[in-house]
Amino acid sequence: MPGVVYILCAATCLLCAIMLFRGYASSRVRLLFWSGLCFAFLIVDNLMLYVDRIVIPDINLSFWRTLPGLVGTVLLLVGLIWEAD
Repeated sequence: MPGVVYILCAATCLLCAIMLFRGYASSRVRLLFWSGLCFAFLIVDNLMLYVDRIVIPDINLSFWRTLPGLVGTVLLLVGLIWEAD
């Protein structure tokens, strides 16, 4: 059952990223672009969580698993700071 939740979280992030990038394409608001990038990295984070916990549970990928989430959060923070000016 946890594997289904991980895949659903990745699918939700994918839908959010698609909607954010579509919004950026139509309005050119750069904060939508930064948010879309954040969700794109969260997709990778969720997929790596699935691989770590379900596909190969014997190998600990927790360090590598958290990197995409960290990169996505940093990109969102950079976008928020950049657009605050």
